Amino acid sequence: MNPQASLAPIQSLAAAPQQHELVRLIDRFTGQDGIRPTAIHGLTLYRASLPSEPLHCLYEPAVGLVVQGRKQVLLGEERYLYGPSQYLVVSLDLPVIGQVIEASTEVPFLSLRLDLDPAEIGSLLMDLDIPAPDVQGCPRGMAVSGLGAPLQDAVLRMLRLLDNPEDIPALLPLIRREILYRLLRGEQCAQLRQIASSGTQGHRVSRAVNWLRQNFHQPLQIERLASEVNMSTSSLHHHFKALTAMSPLQFQKQLRLQEARRLMLVEALDAASAGSRVGYESPSQFSREYSRVFGAPPMRDIARLRQSA
Repeated sequence: MNPQASLAPIQSLAAAPQQHELVRLIDRFTGQDGIRPTAIHGLTLYRASLPSEPLHCLYEPAVGLVVQGRKQVLLGEERYLYGPSQYLVVSLDLPVIGQVIEASTEVPFLSLRLDLDPAEIGSLLMDLDIPAPDVQGCPRGMAVSGLGAPLQDAVLRMLRLLDNPEDIPALLPLIRREILYRLLRGEQCAQLRQIASSGTQGHRVSRAVNWLRQNFHQPLQIERLASEVNMSTSSLHHHFKALTAMSPLQFQKQLRLQEARRLMLVEALDAASAGSRVGYESPSQFSREYSRVFGAPPMRDIARLRQSA
């Protein structure tokens, strides 16, 4: 894919007043490439002047909005592509591969991420009579949708608060509530409801995901995990794969390998020590599975990452 191919349409989209202001604000508040936390809790801005390498990471519940450029996210074998006037909803922790695929110095990639709190969503559902969607089973825990003018307007008003930080304590709770309301009235309502409503299969899978995050270094006993979340083993397998696009064992493997990569890159552990730390008993098995996911044996991959950095 040519990263420059769709830049002209992106610029024309930015001509709309609200879209243009979103581009201007994020460009100004980031200033240079990289991730920028903001004075608004849970709101992060991002800018990139070049397409990025594929990044293996763990997405937590959030809504991601691209205002310029284009990005793709791989979840298992599935590809999610989104650009201007689109948003990505992530309803539970998911190991993914993210990559900016359209960006240049003239038209940088610009985006924002707003973290989502399932408890806050659940509280809003209790307060408001929002009709439940007619959806069978557990929808995938990640989806892309069109932004829509009402949601775009609420996001824009939230960004404007960064110019007047004294207004944040009074106005942000109202705007956050409106953003959540718009999301719950949108196409991805089912994704958000299922993790915020206790007793649903989606909520139980979310608990299973949290358990795996805390215990990924331990041998996986599917019967124990199913018991922890009050599901049968067959139901857990079925609904877990429906939400995450992978089995619990595949999910655990992704968590282990991502953590091992971090330990080698940040804490300078050797491959055998990193593999052992995350639960691998066999160094050769760790090396094989690492190479399969990251495309190279552990130390060669880490050397490449350090050189590129």
